[in-house]
Amino acid sequence: MEVLCFFYFSNQLTRSWIRYSEKRFVKKLFMTALIIRVAWVLFSYFFYNYMNGSPFEFDAGDSAGYNSEASWLAGMIHNGNILPYFEYIKGRYSDMGYPFYLGWQYSITDKSIIIARLLKALYGAFTCVLIYKLTNRNFGDGVGRMAAIFCMLMPNLILYTGLHVKETEMLLLTVAFVERADAMFRNKNFNFAEIAPPVALAGLLFFFRTVLGVTAFLAMFTTLLFTSTKIIGFGKRVILIFWILAVVGYFVGGTISTEIESVWASRAKNQEMSMKMRATEVNGNKYAKYATGLVFAPIIFVIPFPTIVETPNQENQKIINGGNYVKNILAFFMVLALFWVIRNKKWRDYLLIGSFTFGYLIIISLSAFGQAERFHLPALPFELIMAAFGISLVTNKDKKYFRWWMVLIFVAIVAWSWFKLAGRGMA
Repeated sequence: MEVLCFFYFSNQLTRSWIRYSEKRFVKKLFMTALIIRVAWVLFSYFFYNYMNGSPFEFDAGDSAGYNSEASWLAGMIHNGNILPYFEYIKGRYSDMGYPFYLGWQYSITDKSIIIARLLKALYGAFTCVLIYKLTNRNFGDGVGRMAAIFCMLMPNLILYTGLHVKETEMLLLTVAFVERADAMFRNKNFNFAEIAPPVALAGLLFFFRTVLGVTAFLAMFTTLLFTSTKIIGFGKRVILIFWILAVVGYFVGGTISTEIESVWASRAKNQEMSMKMRATEVNGNKYAKYATGLVFAPIIFVIPFPTIVETPNQENQKIINGGNYVKNILAFFMVLALFWVIRNKKWRDYLLIGSFTFGYLIIISLSAFGQAERFHLPALPFELIMAAFGISLVTNKDKKYFRWWMVLIFVAIVAWSWFKLAGRGMA
């Protein structure tokens, strides 16, 4: 149902909304995205309450932890003393941004879970608008509308508005960073007001996921070094390098640099330990230990695959199977767009989006989370942009390759399902 709804309404809305003026399109996009997400938030809230006795997903881990920590902080805020919370953090930054934000929100809304998720619906709808602005600036209005509609309807992006995890807020910051950074690079009359937002947003990403902050600054540096001088002049390049170096120097000089070094130094060990744990835990997959970065890297655009067989204790993964299949299909058009950009030597024109997306995907492919759908989410909006651009390039000759791609995806899904069964001694 997720797959049919996504492709049917993507096709219908792309055709019917193309007639709208830009202002009307943005309004329609925002309101439709908001209604879809609010509907999911309300449904999932009562669904999880009915199934689990609480408004959290099956086997809730992070969600319950964030809720507990935010409630604790909200209590301290009401008592007028949050020093114990900073002592608890002890200089740790990664993953502290969301519970800190949620705690302040709880202090205002009387710890309301439903209000927190309705705000997520609002953030998700605004993210779709930002995707339109970013894509329109880079690929034109037609592709921009298509990419925005993809984001509006993408099951994965809708799902997380109904969960009590940080992904929706983190995604908004990520897309806002890329959109503002792109505007900064392309604006000939830039000033401090243009520079400050993307640099600040990149800094904020460190408080949600360390590797996102690293990827953001690496993407800006890559863009500054290699983008055509027609887009970024020499004087602007020097000033931007100065500001970015100043901010990077601040982060590198403190605790965050230690976190970055720790993440990088332990990447191989963490991946190995994660795979071994998946192999040895109850109902685990004994073949999981062979799933390393060398396996994930070549197919990082396509994974994760949906599971078409029954496996124990994976209720949450079942809900997102349709969204994963949508991504598997759209990956063909991402690859098509990538080949076109390389063949026509246009990679310098889209360097910020490309360097951020590829940089992040490469990092997670070498981590313990290369197969985890949740960790792919920050790259998903930009992959949808690439897919929309790829669709705009399709010719009759490409259609036969798409049919072969669908066959390949089917074989891969069957193989993945066999892998999950065989690893548990069920095949």
